[in-house]
Amino acid sequence: MTGVFIPYGAYWSSPFARWQGSLSHLHSLEFCAWLARRTLAAKNIDTGLVDFGVLGTTVPQRGAFYGLPWVAALAGMPTLAGPTLSQACATSARCVATAMHEVAGGAFDCGLVLTADRVSNGPQLYYPDPRGVGGTGLHESWVTDSFERDPWTSKSMLYTAEAVAARFNISLDEQHEAVLLRYEQYAAALANDHAFHRRYMQLPFEVPDARFKKSIATLSGDEGIHATTREGLSKLKPVMPDGTVTYGAQTHPADGNAGMLVATRERARQLSARPDVQIEILSTGQARTEAMHMPYAPVPAARQAMERAGLRFEQLHAVTTHNPFAVNDIVLARETGLPLDRMNSFGCSLVWGHPQAPTGLRAIIELIEALEMRGGGLGLFTGCAAGDTAMALVLRVGDAAA
Repeated sequence: MTGVFIPYGAYWSSPFARWQGSLSHLHSLEFCAWLARRTLAAKNIDTGLVDFGVLGTTVPQRGAFYGLPWVAALAGMPTLAGPTLSQACATSARCVATAMHEVAGGAFDCGLVLTADRVSNGPQLYYPDPRGVGGTGLHESWVTDSFERDPWTSKSMLYTAEAVAARFNISLDEQHEAVLLRYEQYAAALANDHAFHRRYMQLPFEVPDARFKKSIATLSGDEGIHATTREGLSKLKPVMPDGTVTYGAQTHPADGNAGMLVATRERARQLSARPDVQIEILSTGQARTEAMHMPYAPVPAARQAMERAGLRFEQLHAVTTHNPFAVNDIVLARETGLPLDRMNSFGCSLVWGHPQAPTGLRAIIELIEALEMRGGGLGLFTGCAAGDTAMALVLRVGDAAA
């Protein structure tokens, strides 16, 4: 037990929009602050009870050097201090873990966790090199170059999926069956006019202009998700020669942000929309698997988190994952015994996209809501990240009176 809690309802996410879509014009950190300020006000949350912050972001924006203090000030909390973290797609889990440790250690009572990225229009960086020919430096496309090449292994992220598919003999057809299941589950979140998403997301969502002065578009939900059918998937060929992974069996880059409060038991009750519901963070885990096997890393990360929580996988009531490839969930199911249909009951990043830093936080939020809908229980989030790494988090949703 950590003694660290998430106030029920004190979390939120923007819709996610496929890159170069309706959110591509927004400065990701300013957008994150704008939404946090509006959401906290709408939820009548007393920001005076928040005493530190953590910002997670992986794609630099202008002014990002000032990190959490700047974003917190824009969000209406100019007295907050705290770190800015970047751990690829494990950033959100790392931010929650950092907040958890600060609260558990008694340093603070309530932390604001903010995560934001705009994968669209990524920075084009120039690194001066006075030793280069004629003083010419090096250029890096922050987003696309990172997708294409791990500087340690010189291999792409797609290559890691193919390596795991080959190691575990995961076929193209098996991947496509998993994809179809995930899209069916996402459809459940859209039922009754996005009833599930409305539990934590403001819908319809008014997209602001770049100055955050007026609305220029309205999103009914996530943007840029393609209709996916068995027939459509059957027409796709593997992206790599002699491979198994198609474009249909992997996620897409996206833009968006998400936020959450992490607090002591007493402070969580003060800030909760439903003080009768208690959400306790039980443990976190981290792992790095062998080189070029990124989709396998969630397995040891999950095992570590479960061991730290003193739990067995069969005790879980809900699981969410960050799964940039269908391969991720297939190998997780095989290695842990968790059935595929018990993961991601309302969709996942394979479907709604991949803004990097906020991706996992949205999955953790959906884990909480899925557990609350069933009357409580134990939940696991796990997901991979660049560098053949992963993080995991275990939580319990239950009756605060228990």
